[in-house]
Amino acid sequence: MKNMNVKFYGITDRSYLKDQNLIDAIEKAIKGGITVLQLREKELNSRDFYYQALKVKEVTDHYSIPLIVNDRVDIALAVGADGVHVGQEDLPTKIARKIIGKEKILGVSVENVEQAIQAQKDGADYLGVGPVFPSPTKPEAKTISIAEVKKIKESVNIPVVAIGGITAENLYDLMRETNVDGVAVISALFSGDVEENAIRIRKVIEKVEIVNERSQKDGK
Repeated sequence: MKNMNVKFYGITDRSYLKDQNLIDAIEKAIKGGITVLQLREKELNSRDFYYQALKVKEVTDHYSIPLIVNDRVDIALAVGADGVHVGQEDLPTKIARKIIGKEKILGVSVENVEQAIQAQKDGADYLGVGPVFPSPTKPEAKTISIAEVKKIKESVNIPVVAIGGITAENLYDLMRETNVDGVAVISALFSGDVEENAIRIRKVIEKVEIVNERSQKDGK
């Protein structure tokens, strides 16, 4: 599972679901094409988060999709998730790695080259880089430039996933310009028809892959 496919990284946010059930929405996202799921629960207490994570893991296990838990190393270990994702204000990368061991996946959020290099050095398996566009999920967050995303990608040899305001409309140019390994999507995935959203996003990602393969063959 360490070699997980990060090209279409779905991140949950129940605030976008309205009347939809989270478990149903996750299953639709998986059917639509996400390759990894991060369970993000900022509002739940630890007990409720634990039981929610157990239910989510049943779905991700059924479809053989990696489950990453946001922030909470304890919850990730308690439910046997595939990994955990931490930010710059969470447990230090080196400590998180020590706690979860070598086999679990560890993702780290970074905003610049210095943070990226340090995260890789401290044991990160992949990086979440952003926000690259204004995001309704974190409206207060300052965006980073496309040029910076590209620099980060070139500075490390672990997968880089762009995040923040990514949609089916803007991800093609982003992926082509930065050569990131994947994109993480929240609002554009879980607002409205989740499966249809996932299909639209997946098709654009696949288009990028086809164009990249052709470019490589042509030596460009």
